Amino acid sequence: MIKLLTALVFAFTLSFPAAAFADSHEFEITGDAAAGEKSFRKCKACHQVGPEAKARVGPVLNGILGRAAGQADGFNYSKALLERAESDEGLIWTPETLDAFLTKPKDYLKGTKMSFAGVRKEDERANIIAYLATFTE
Repeated sequence: MIKLLTALVFAFTLSFPAAAFADSHEFEITGDAAAGEKSFRKCKACHQVGPEAKARVGPVLNGILGRAAGQADGFNYSKALLERAESDEGLIWTPETLDAFLTKPKDYLKGTKMSFAGVRKEDERANIIAYLATFTE
Protein backbone atom coordinates (compact mmCIF):
# COMPACT_ATOMS: atom_id res chain seq x y z
CA MET A 1 0.00 0.00 0.00
CA ILE A 2 2.80 2.41 0.89
CA LYS A 3 4.61 1.63 -2.38
CA LEU A 4 1.42 2.36 -4.33
CA LEU A 5 0.91 5.64 -2.49
CA THR A 6 4.53 6.62 -3.07
CA ALA A 7 4.21 5.79 -6.78
CA LEU A 8 1.01 7.83 -7.06
CA VAL A 9 2.57 10.84 -5.33
CA PHE A 10 5.64 10.58 -7.58
CA ALA A 11 3.50 10.33 -10.74
CA PHE A 12 1.40 13.28 -9.59
CA THR A 13 4.51 15.36 -8.95
CA LEU A 14 5.84 14.65 -12.45
CA SER A 15 2.55 15.67 -14.04
CA PHE A 16 2.21 18.77 -11.88
CA PRO A 17 3.21 22.04 -13.60
CA ALA A 18 6.47 23.45 -12.25
CA ALA A 19 4.87 26.75 -11.22
CA ALA A 20 2.26 24.86 -9.24
CA PHE A 21 5.01 22.74 -7.68
CA ALA A 22 6.79 25.87 -6.49
CA ASP A 23 3.55 27.40 -5.23
CA SER A 24 2.62 24.22 -3.37
CA HIS A 25 6.01 23.69 -1.71
CA GLU A 26 7.80 25.84 0.76
CA PHE A 27 11.53 25.40 0.67
CA GLU A 28 13.82 25.70 3.63
CA ILE A 29 16.25 28.45 2.68
CA THR A 30 19.24 28.41 5.01
CA GLY A 31 21.58 30.90 3.38
CA ASP A 32 22.02 34.66 3.58
CA ALA A 33 20.58 36.36 0.49
CA ALA A 34 22.72 39.50 0.95
CA ALA A 35 25.89 37.40 1.03
CA GLY A 36 24.50 35.41 -1.91
CA GLU A 37 24.17 38.57 -3.95
CA LYS A 38 27.91 39.11 -3.58
CA SER A 39 28.68 35.48 -4.44
CA PHE A 40 26.34 35.63 -7.45
CA ARG A 41 28.76 38.09 -9.09
CA LYS A 42 30.72 35.10 -10.44
CA CYS A 43 27.49 33.83 -12.04
CA LYS A 44 26.68 37.13 -13.78
CA ALA A 45 29.02 36.41 -16.68
CA CYS A 46 26.44 33.87 -17.88
CA HIS A 47 23.18 34.39 -15.92
CA GLN A 48 20.84 37.25 -15.15
CA VAL A 49 18.10 37.75 -12.56
CA GLY A 50 15.57 40.50 -12.03
CA PRO A 51 12.76 42.12 -14.01
CA GLU A 52 14.85 42.93 -17.10
CA ALA A 53 16.81 39.65 -17.12
CA LYS A 54 17.57 38.01 -20.46
CA ALA A 55 19.11 34.67 -21.37
CA ARG A 56 22.79 34.93 -22.15
CA VAL A 57 25.31 32.10 -22.14
CA GLY A 58 23.03 30.59 -19.46
CA PRO A 59 19.29 30.86 -18.80
CA VAL A 60 17.50 33.52 -16.75
CA LEU A 61 17.33 32.31 -13.15
CA ASN A 62 14.17 34.12 -12.01
CA GLY A 63 11.80 31.63 -10.40
CA ILE A 64 14.27 28.76 -10.56
CA LEU A 65 13.24 27.26 -7.21
CA GLY A 66 10.49 24.75 -7.83
CA ARG A 67 10.86 24.92 -11.60
CA ALA A 68 11.39 21.86 -13.74
CA ALA A 69 14.84 21.93 -15.33
CA GLY A 70 15.03 23.07 -18.94
CA GLN A 71 11.94 25.27 -18.82
CA ALA A 72 13.20 28.86 -18.92
CA ASP A 73 12.14 30.61 -22.11
CA GLY A 74 14.73 31.83 -24.56
CA PHE A 75 17.49 29.35 -23.81
CA ASN A 76 18.74 26.35 -25.77
CA TYR A 77 19.45 23.71 -23.10
CA SER A 78 21.91 20.85 -23.46
CA LYS A 79 20.64 17.49 -24.62
CA ALA A 80 21.83 15.99 -21.31
CA LEU A 81 19.75 18.38 -19.20
CA LEU A 82 16.64 17.94 -21.35
CA GLU A 83 16.96 14.15 -21.23
CA ARG A 84 17.31 14.23 -17.44
CA ALA A 85 14.35 16.61 -17.10
CA GLU A 86 12.18 14.40 -19.30
CA SER A 87 13.29 11.12 -17.67
CA ASP A 88 11.14 9.16 -15.25
CA GLU A 89 13.04 10.67 -12.33
CA GLY A 90 12.77 14.21 -13.72
CA LEU A 91 14.65 17.18 -12.35
CA ILE A 92 13.02 19.93 -10.30
CA TRP A 93 15.28 22.70 -9.04
CA THR A 94 14.98 22.58 -5.26
CA PRO A 95 17.55 23.90 -2.79
CA GLU A 96 18.96 20.35 -2.60
CA THR A 97 19.24 19.79 -6.36
CA LEU A 98 20.64 23.28 -6.93
CA ASP A 99 23.19 22.68 -4.17
CA ALA A 100 24.29 19.41 -5.76
CA PHE A 101 24.48 20.99 -9.23
CA LEU A 102 26.35 24.09 -8.07
CA THR A 103 28.91 21.96 -6.22
CA LYS A 104 30.31 20.61 -9.48
CA PRO A 105 27.93 20.93 -12.45
CA LYS A 106 29.78 18.59 -14.80
CA ASP A 107 29.86 15.82 -12.18
CA TYR A 108 26.17 16.26 -11.31
CA LEU A 109 25.03 16.25 -14.93
CA LYS A 110 27.41 14.78 -17.50
CA GLY A 111 27.04 16.69 -20.78
CA THR A 112 25.75 19.95 -19.29
CA LYS A 113 26.59 23.14 -21.16
CA MET A 114 27.50 24.83 -17.88
CA SER A 115 31.28 25.14 -17.99
CA PHE A 116 31.57 26.66 -14.51
CA ALA A 117 33.81 24.57 -12.22
CA GLY A 118 31.49 24.84 -9.23
CA VAL A 119 31.24 26.43 -5.80
CA ARG A 120 33.25 24.47 -3.23
CA LYS A 121 32.00 26.10 -0.03
CA GLU A 122 28.67 24.81 1.26
CA ASP A 123 27.74 28.12 2.91
CA GLU A 124 28.46 30.04 -0.29
CA ARG A 125 26.16 27.71 -2.26
CA ALA A 126 23.44 28.16 0.39
CA ASN A 127 23.84 31.94 0.11
CA ILE A 128 23.54 31.88 -3.69
CA ILE A 129 20.41 29.74 -3.43
CA ALA A 130 18.96 32.17 -0.86
CA TYR A 131 19.66 35.04 -3.24
CA LEU A 132 18.03 33.22 -6.16
CA ALA A 133 14.98 32.54 -3.97
CA THR A 134 14.32 36.28 -3.85
CA PHE A 135 13.56 36.32 -7.60
CA THR A 136 10.23 35.04 -8.83
CA GLU A 137 9.10 34.76 -12.44
